[in-house]
Amino acid sequence: MPTIRPRVGYLALGGTIASIPDEPGAPSRPGLGAAQIAAAVPGLTDVADVAGEDLLQVSSARVTMPDLLRVAARARELVDGGADGVVVSQGTDSLEESAFLLDLVWDRPEPLVLTGAMRGASVVGADGPANLLASVRTAVSPQSRDLGVLVVLGDELHAARSVRKAHTSSPAAFVSWPGPVGWVVEDRVRVAQRPHRRPALRLPDAVEDVPPVALVTATLGDDGRLLGALPDLGYRGAVIAAFGGGHVHTSWLDPLRALVGRMPVVLASRTGAGEVLSRTYGYSGGEVELLEMGLVRAGALVPLQARLLLQAALLAETDVAQAFSTHAGGELR
Repeated sequence: MPTIRPRVGYLALGGTIASIPDEPGAPSRPGLGAAQIAAAVPGLTDVADVAGEDLLQVSSARVTMPDLLRVAARARELVDGGADGVVVSQGTDSLEESAFLLDLVWDRPEPLVLTGAMRGASVVGADGPANLLASVRTAVSPQSRDLGVLVVLGDELHAARSVRKAHTSSPAAFVSWPGPVGWVVEDRVRVAQRPHRRPALRLPDAVEDVPPVALVTATLGDDGRLLGALPDLGYRGAVIAAFGGGHVHTSWLDPLRALVGRMPVVLASRTGAGEVLSRTYGYSGGEVELLEMGLVRAGALVPLQARLLLQAALLAETDVAQAFSTHAGGELR
């Protein structure tokens, strides 16, 4: 009796994993489709029946929230149609943001796995084939169910909420705090810790316009004058990437008070790890004063994630403070 292989949907968006030069020695650009990328992976068909689709053919700097909502909708169709999991490949530059946004809206137990490559398809030591193979293994593994969105590169499994691109060009560019949730070893998936899943945020499958949200970073000596320009520029929300546990120069206080009266403003930390404090520093410009002023605490979300969650909350027309209370933690269990 023939063995029934698992089924995996593969959605390709472009990126380095799909990039080749127009001619020898020329810069590379996305040019390979899903079928071509999958065909270059030895042993892939032994793991699963992989059905590839090309949704985009762009660098990840051009991926948008409407694009990703379309990805989520198609991934749901695939698992509802019997796929055991879905793999999405894209460029790595914005991959951590894509993973977080998809994790916000992914409401299925089947694995949704994001991957990419740090070396183009024609480069010696190209990592795309190995990453795609590990991602497909992850997508069909029972251990990967109910983990939300995972990022798989270099045989490591990262939770969508904690993964970061930490190097511009290293093959080991992706890290997460407190570390990967699992790995692929000897052709098997091992999960060491399980991300805590939250209720999915319901967003439309198709949108044209996304509420614009500004990300403003506190820097040494900056007086915050940019804050006053945000409403007239059409922004509907703002994220402040503050110093340390959530602090700004005192010159920011009046502009922030005015801004809070016109749009939701979220307080995040620019440090990249840890969480925004709530009751530690009582000096002027400290987190206690800012939260009392009406800024919304980003919790453990980094500024890039806080911006996406604020955009999603505005798009869903849901209460911003409640959205951050529900989605801003970063616990593992």
